[in-house]
Parts: sequence; structure tokens; C-alpha cells
Amino acid sequence: MRRAGDRTSKPTPATRTEGGTRVHGFLVGQAETLLAEVLEFKGPADATTSRFFREHPKLGHAERGVIAEAVFAVLRRRNEFSHLAESGSGSPARRLILLGLMQTIGRKALVPLVSPAEAEWLERIAKIDPASLPARARTNLPEWIEKRLAARFEPEALAQLAAALNYSAPLDLRANTIKATREQVLDSLEAAGIEAGETPLAPNGVRVAGKPPVNRLNAFEEGWFEVQDEGSQLLCHLVGAKRGEMIVDFCAGAGGKTLALGAMMRSTGRLYAFDVSDRRLAKLKPRMAKSGLSNVHPVLIDSEHDPKIKRLAGKIDRVLVDAPCSGLGTLRRNPDLKWRQTPASLDELTPKQASILANAARLVKPGGRLVYATCSILEAENEAIVNAFLATHGDFKLVPASSVLAAQKIGLDTGDYLSLWPHIHGTDGFFAAVLERVKAPAKGAKAEEAAEADDVEIEELPDSVVPDPEDDETDVD
Repeated sequence: MRRAGDRTSKPTPATRTEGGTRVHGFLVGQAETLLAEVLEFKGPADATTSRFFREHPKLGHAERGVIAEAVFAVLRRRNEFSHLAESGSGSPARRLILLGLMQTIGRKALVPLVSPAEAEWLERIAKIDPASLPARARTNLPEWIEKRLAARFEPEALAQLAAALNYSAPLDLRANTIKATREQVLDSLEAAGIEAGETPLAPNGVRVAGKPPVNRLNAFEEGWFEVQDEGSQLLCHLVGAKRGEMIVDFCAGAGGKTLALGAMMRSTGRLYAFDVSDRRLAKLKPRMAKSGLSNVHPVLIDSEHDPKIKRLAGKIDRVLVDAPCSGLGTLRRNPDLKWRQTPASLDELTPKQASILANAARLVKPGGRLVYATCSILEAENEAIVNAFLATHGDFKLVPASSVLAAQKIGLDTGDYLSLWPHIHGTDGFFAAVLERVKAPAKGAKAEEAAEADDVEIEELPDSVVPDPEDDETDVD
């Protein structure tokens, strides 16, 4: 089996030349400016970074890569760097970005770009043993997040999780089996000089060494693969989409999971992609065209209460609810989230998650499957939501996630729920629960005969298990 190798080389220091003269400190100054903007937390760090680069078109590709990596290194290790930056001189943003650059390109490469005093300071910092730092500096987590995680992890495990979140995520791809096998995708990457291998668990996953521009490859343009974290791919396998079924991706976004489900269905049946954002659904359409799928139907809804949803009540085989969440499972990719999210924002999210799950459940037909998922690592968004739902929806039962994956020959056992962790599984942090709607008993004499044979008492099930007879029309485009 081919394996993705570890990236051991560091990018060389990027500088700018004007009229043949090397401009010292240009890269550091630009990185400092960007970091100061990002730390205002007026929006997502990746969006702020993209806008900054658009406004500074003279920055080269190599320079942009180094600057972005340095800024995100500061976001990942903000507590640690802030503690170290209590010494030194210059603005706080200047000291922080120097630490980010030192991690990104190395101290020796950075020295020519800074003053002698700064070079001396960096040398002193490099000699500090990280283990000697305060615990809060080592975990690099806000206190409120650390407390919630400490309630479910022993100190050693929590330290391992925190350490894993301080590094960038690997680049994972999903082979689009409508157009190519995983082996063909690996061959195309090898032909392009890109080192890659199979993901450990996802059967169609590919893990790439480093961060090469795979979106420029012909194989990508031809729809052979999509960029998708292995954890997200495993989540789609929990849905277990089959040919000819009716399936709803309730919070489809730009459609990464939608496309994976469509491929599992072999472009048969009907797959609805619901979302409240027209902009996100617009991003799905070109990806859908490239994928070769013809069974996907994007549907713009105004909320989880949209009348379009009611028309499908009780008719859907499988529903995926990838609920809007804090995103704290994606901190390797979006480290700014741990500084932008607050307990108050979490309190606003959880009622919305419960409402979305309850309304999506109405779509599921008796015997059908409902999968609730988040990319969060907090119990309040995960187990607590599912337990509250089951307490008020007696027509649903929990199906162990491990058994669902085992049926698909995926050797992963995390118990009743799919619980993925960066320090254990090498994926983003994911949670998912598989819920099955209890089949309504037969009516009349057959029901009585069945009850007598099983020696059980028939209980009237809630109306919600009965398909809505109002309208057989299922096209809500």
C-alpha cells in the first residue's frame, strides 16, 4: 500500500526584490500587518487573509504561503506565543509574528529579516523548554473550552488532543467513484510528482503529503476527486446511501458530503441538497456538474420550518443532518474559531441544532435512517442534543455507529456514536449518531395476528411515524 510521506523540508524564506535590491523585512512587515487585522476577529481568518492578499497583489506565491502559515501558527499557539512575547521589544503583533515565522521557516532563515536585537531575542526563546511553560500556555485553548474537555479527558489525553490541534491538518481527497477508482487517483497524483497514499479507514480516501496545489491537476478538473477530510468521508458511510433511494442532505452547504452520497447512490434515485444559503448552493452546482452526478437536486429553504420540507414528510429513506456548529473539531484548519467562539455563542447554537434535528426527523419514513452530525468536540452540541431528541421522540432508536461501519467492512469501533479525534484518528474532530425510525405496526387483523404471535401488546405510535398522505408529489425544486 502506498503511504503518504511526512513533509520534512521547510519553505525557504521569502523576500521581495525591487530593481535588483533585496528588501529586508518586507515579508515580516506584511505578515505583522495581516496578523494585526486577523486578531481583531471581525471575521473568519481565512477570509481576512484572502482579502489581504487580493489587496496586495505584488506579494508572490511563496511569500503568501509563508505569511499565511505564520499567521495561522500564531492562532494555533496564541497562548504559548503570548506568554513568550511578554519579553522582547516592538509591538505585540510584531513579537507574535516573529514567533510564528520562526516556527514556519526556522530561526536561521528568519535572522536575516530582523534586527540584531530581535535575532538575539529569538535565540533566547529557542532555548526555552516548552514543558517549562504554564499549563494554559501549553494547551493553547481558551479556559472555557479547556474546562469542558477536561470533564471528559484525563490530563494526559487532554494534553495529547491539545497538541494535535496545534498542527495543520493533512490534505485528504475522496476518489469520485463515478469517474475513477482510488488507484487511478493515486496513479494520477504520482504522474504529477505528488506523493500520496491510502487513508487508513475511508475506503475511497487518499492522503497527500504536504499541501501541493491539487486543484490545478487535470484529474481534479475532470472530477476524479474532491478534497474531503477522512472523517467527513466516514460520516457519509454512516448514512449508507443506496441505489434508487430518496435521500436528503439537510444542511448541504457547498455540497461536499452531498457529492459523496450521490456517488454511493451511483447517480440513481433522488438526492435533495437543502440549505438556507443561496451562495453556498451556488458553489455546489459547478462541483455537481464536474462530478458526473445527475441525481442531485439543490433546494433553497428559508429555515428548518420551510413548507417545502413538509411535502416530503415521512417519504425519505435517509436524512443527513450535518448541523451548524461551533466548528471546534476543525481547529487544525480554522484555529481562529477557538478565539472567536464563546459560551454565549454556544448557547445560541444548541437550541438551533435541536430544532433542525427535530424538523429533519419528520422527513424520515418508518424504517428509515437519520444521521445527526457535527464537526464539534463539545458534548453540549453532540451527545446532549441526541439524548434530548431521543427522550422526546419515542419513534426513533439509536443504532450503534460501530455496527453500521462494520456492515460496510470499515474497521472502526468508537462505540454507539462515531467520535473522531485528531490525536487518536488523525482526522478532524467529528461526532455522529445514527437514528432509525421505528416501523409502524401493521393495522387491522394482521396487526392483531402479529401481536398475538409475538405475545406483545400493541401500543399506538405517535402520528409522526405515519407518512404524510397529503401529497405524493416529491419534486420540490
